[in-house]
Order: sequence, then C-alpha cells, then structure tokens
Amino acid sequence: MRTRTRSLVILAAAAAAAGIAVPALAATSGGGTSGGAAVLADVPGSGQAVIDWNRQLISILGTPDAQPATVHPTRSFAMLQAAEYDAVVSITHAASPYRAVTPAADDARPDAAADQAAHDVLVALYPSKRAGLDTQLSTELAAMPAGQATQDGVRVGAAAAQQMLELRASDGSSAAAAPFVAGTRPGDYRPTPPKFPAPMYTGWGSVTPFLLDSATQFTPAAPPPVTGPAYATALNQVESLGRDDSTTRTPDQTVAGRFWSASPVWNTWNQVAQTLAADRKASLAQATAAFATLDLSLADTTIALYDAKYREHVWRPVTAIQLGSATGNPAIVADPTWNPLTPTAADPSYPGAHSALSEAAATSLTAFYGPRQAVAITSSAVPGVTRTFTSLAAAADEAGLSRIWAGQHTALDHQAGQQLGRQVAGVVLGGLHLPSTG
Repeated sequence: MRTRTRSLVILAAAAAAAGIAVPALAATSGGGTSGGAAVLADVPGSGQAVIDWNRQLISILGTPDAQPATVHPTRSFAMLQAAEYDAVVSITHAASPYRAVTPAADDARPDAAADQAAHDVLVALYPSKRAGLDTQLSTELAAMPAGQATQDGVRVGAAAAQQMLELRASDGSSAAAAPFVAGTRPGDYRPTPPKFPAPMYTGWGSVTPFLLDSATQFTPAAPPPVTGPAYATALNQVESLGRDDSTTRTPDQTVAGRFWSASPVWNTWNQVAQTLAADRKASLAQATAAFATLDLSLADTTIALYDAKYREHVWRPVTAIQLGSATGNPAIVADPTWNPLTPTAADPSYPGAHSALSEAAATSLTAFYGPRQAVAITSSAVPGVTRTFTSLAAAADEAGLSRIWAGQHTALDHQAGQQLGRQVAGVVLGGLHLPSTG
C-alpha cells in the first residue's frame, strides 16, 4: 500500500502544478495488492503492449469506412483504454477502477488481462478487423508462460471488456441525430465553402459522458454577439492571420496551421502519449493509467464541446468575413474573395475543438509527466515536419492558436475551448485517482 499511496501523492502534486483541484484520495477498491501481480504490472517497459494496442486502433481508424461516420472516434479510444485499465487494477488492486473490479484469482497475470480486454473491445467495435486483432493477441499471449496464471488473466480481461461494452451499449452513440437546419440570422452557423459539407456529430452532445455528470456540466458562457466590438476584434484578427495568402501570418505560423490540421487531433495526442510512455519505459500499470486518463478526458471533452457547439450555432469565420456587412456589425468589412489557409471543418465555430481537446490532453498528461515535460510532435500527414515544445501546455496552446492561423476559429473560440478542456480533464483526474507514471 505504501507504493500506491506514494504514487497517488505524486499524482496529486503534479495535478496541483497543472492547476487541477483533485479531491481527497479514494480508498483502494477490492482489498490489498496481490504481490505477484503488482510485480508484473510494475516491470519497466511492460507498458509496450498498451502502446501497441493504441497504435492498432489508430491504424484501424485510418482504414476507409472502418469508423461509422456518426460515431466519434474518441469513444473507441476511451472504451479501449478504460477496459485495459480496469482489467489491470482488478488484479493488482493498486488503484480504484474506472467502473468496477472484476473478480480475479490471486495468480492472474495483469498483462494477459490487459491484452485480452483490448482485443475484445476492438473486435466488438471493428468486427471486420478481427483477423489482425486475433494475430496481435496471439503474439502477445505467446510471449507469456502457458499456464493457469495466463488463463486467469485472460478471463479477467474478457470480463472487463464485456463490462465496458455493456456499459456503453445504450450510451446514445448509435442514435440518429435530428436533421440539421441552417440558420439565416447574423451569427447563425451554415455549411461552409467550397464544398458546403453537411454538419458533423450534430447529436453527439446527447451521448452519455464517461465521467462528467452531464454534457452541460461545464457549458461555456455564451459568446459575445456578432454585432459587438469584441466579436469584430476577434474576427478581424482571423481575417488578417488566417487568410490563405496572408502577409501578416509568419512562415512558422503557416507551418503550424497546416501541421495541426493534417490529422485528427485526438490521434496526435495519443501518439504523444505513446512516445512519452515508450521513452519512459512505462510499466503496464503506468501506461494503462496514463492512457485511460487521456482518452476518458478526450471522450468527455468531445461530448461536452459538441453539446456547446450545437447549443450556440456560431458561424465560422469564412462565413462572417465573406458576408461582411450582413453581420450587422459596421466594424466588419466584407471580403467575398477571402478563403482560409485550410478547409473549414463541418461544424459550428464555438467552442474550438482543437483548443478544447488539446487542453484536455495536455492537462491529463501533465498530471503524469509534470509541467516541464518537453515534447517533439510529428505527423504522418506532414512528413518531415517536427514541432518541438518545452511543455505539454505549450503544445496544446499552439494547437489551439493554429486554428486562428489556419482561418478556422476566432480567439473567442480558442479561449472557450481551452477552459472547457481544462475543466473536463480535472473531473477525470479527480474521479480516477490514478497512479503516476513518475
């Protein structure tokens, strides 16, 4: 118990450094730690399998038509990582579970449990990928001694996965969203040029959160009216910095604008977590804890931000700038030829998704790796480009600001998104009491 107490104190200190209020530490669920299981879960580098399953999910999501168009991928990440985490702590009892402890034999192997849980969740979500997932599981289990301990671990992992699948079976993610009707008043969101795509995830705010009390728990304050000076100031900044041929945006801002637009931001942050876990030779316990925190934060932030987006229905900068005087704001001058640096995403502007998700991710990971963790981020969508940062917070800030430089969002969207992501991550950290990766 001393190891767990020390690790939780470390997490609490790191969370405090990140500006997060974490409630009093919860008592261990399920009794004392199993000595053999704890040793296996704490072996340096044993978290590699967790990294591998996370990479497998990103690979699946990169396959055309693998992901249902109306289901946000952050749900899959959260289900995968929370199931692995619960499978491990059900055996080690080194921390509280996400939802519930699965009964486990004293000799059960936590690594076998984590592998089986990951496999079963992904097979249920992506049945067409079973062959590759079966192969990965066979490879992982073949590296363990054959015997009762491995079999017992497999049973725990299967039960943890089933528990997760049952928990999310009726979360509203499969419900058909009501048809979107574009507004016509100044400030109302409507599809954007050049292809005017249909809005995305219009009903995602109705999905049951993983840890938030509700999607509206941290709903941002309403943005300033488009007829007022605050909005004009924010929009005029985007008009200057975010246009495709801007002369005020710096070359580095141009690179950043394209870089952060190149691949889904939730993929990017999971890849950051992969690198950190690999570099630190994270143990199984550490890796499952860090990834569960990250992806539960991303999933609940996504639910909350889409609830807010379709609550406010704020139009995108490209619409406001091209319409100009139709905003009813004399401080905004129309430029029908204005285009953003990157194509505009198909959803309302407020709050900003990159800002919210990146802040949630950085807040979560900072609680494990500290406020001075330097990171180098790459993107397979932009070969040869590496963005380096002195901290996770700095990376998150650039991710949000990049959307202004790319012509996607205003500073109002960015600030509201950052606040939302920070608040959601605080709830996840406070609700899980996870061991630190130290």
